[in-house]
Amino acid sequence: MAYQIKEYTKRQAKKLGVIVKPSTVQGKKIDVFNKKGEKVASVGAIGYKDYPTFIREKGKDYADARRALYKKRHEKDRKKRGSPGYYADKLLW
Repeated sequence: MAYQIKEYTKRQAKKLGVIVKPSTVQGKKIDVFNKKGEKVASVGAIGYKDYPTFIREKGKDYADARRALYKKRHEKDRKKRGSPGYYADKLLW
């Protein structure tokens, strides 16, 4: 089953100026494209939940706690602009 892109992710993509579509890469949630239509990254492992999913399933307080843990765990790879880690952080968390 393909990942259903959440409204949160669509809003975040608009802020970043990128386009998101369900991933064509097995095991990934979304593909990220620049405004020219060039693919820049595939992000989000299918087997793991993300911020909007946690909000829907467990509530905002729980989701905020999971978000903090994600950001701490991925501190090294989420700050390089344009990297898959950057897009995962900005679009899914």
